[in-house]
Amino acid sequence: MNKINGYTEEEAKSLVTYVCEGINSGNTLSGIFDSYAKKTGRAKGSVRNYYYALLRSSGDKRVKQLLDGTNLKAEKIVQFSDRETDEILKAILLQKSKGISVRRAVQNLSGGDGKLMLRYQNKYRNVLAKQPERIEKLMKECGLNSSDEARIKLENEINDLYDRLASGLKEENKRLTQVIKRLSDENSLLKLQIKNLCD
Repeated sequence: MNKINGYTEEEAKSLVTYVCEGINSGNTLSGIFDSYAKKTGRAKGSVRNYYYALLRSSGDKRVKQLLDGTNLKAEKIVQFSDRETDEILKAILLQKSKGISVRRAVQNLSGGDGKLMLRYQNKYRNVLAKQPERIEKLMKECGLNSSDEARIKLENEINDLYDRLASGLKEENKRLTQVIKRLSDENSLLKLQIKNLCD
């Protein structure tokens, strides 16, 4: 088998075995890719891309043999139509105009579906990078203008800062709760020791 993304045949076999064992143990593919990446020193995205490239190379006899009896198969990805893409982008842009981050916008639009959220986010970032004029056109259709971009960016930064602060406060609250519990336990122990001395 020719290398795909730099993997040898032995590495391919190792990954297939690892994925099968992980699935049988009830792990998600995302978790399996992450742990395999850590184990091998590869990037998680590289592991994921290789895995799907391997599954789509089933025309190769050695790949067929490698996958035989594993029940591993790649789900067919249905591409967004131009109309669907525009609707998704408009929905994201409208949420962004209200100060909502792209990440939160795609989470709202996907209804919490992780795969769909990732597809929406990738589609937005891809169009933004490769077709900025399309984004500009859709902004105009939504009644937004480019001057809103600076405000949106600032609001996104504020939202991100708020999220980081909230996360930090939660951690500090957790730490203080542990300190209070420890001090309360020590106080109870001291009271018990004093009582024993007095008895």
